[in-house]
Amino acid sequence: EVQLVESGGGLVQPGGALKLSCAASGFPFGNYDMTWVRQVPGKVPEWVSSINYDGGSTYYADSVKGRFTISRDNAKSTLYLQMNSLKPEDTALYYCAMGNRERYRCGLWGQGTQVTVSS
Repeated sequence: EVQLVESGGGLVQPGGALKLSCAASGFPFGNYDMTWVRQVPGKVPEWVSSINYDGGSTYYADSVKGRFTISRDNAKSTLYLQMNSLKPEDTALYYCAMGNRERYRCGLWGQGTQVTVSS
């Protein structure tokens, strides 16, 4: 069974930081590009960041560039998203997904972890 399980979300004040994790199982994690996306109610999902299969290449949406860092540990089959200098606009349900920016839409997503940035 292929699974993606996100964790690490929570409530944080503006300017704060969170680190999200995505534990993968049931497939050869190290062979897949991975992506973080986020969604707020009533809106379409927004691509946030992608990382290639070995972690050598990373990509970010303009809205998070310079604040978020995507990384992965293939030995642990885990994807990460370090989020710094958080803004209220970052509030969303964050998902990890199999595939790169071009393919994640039709692939497996996790259940998501909620990030709320509020004072």
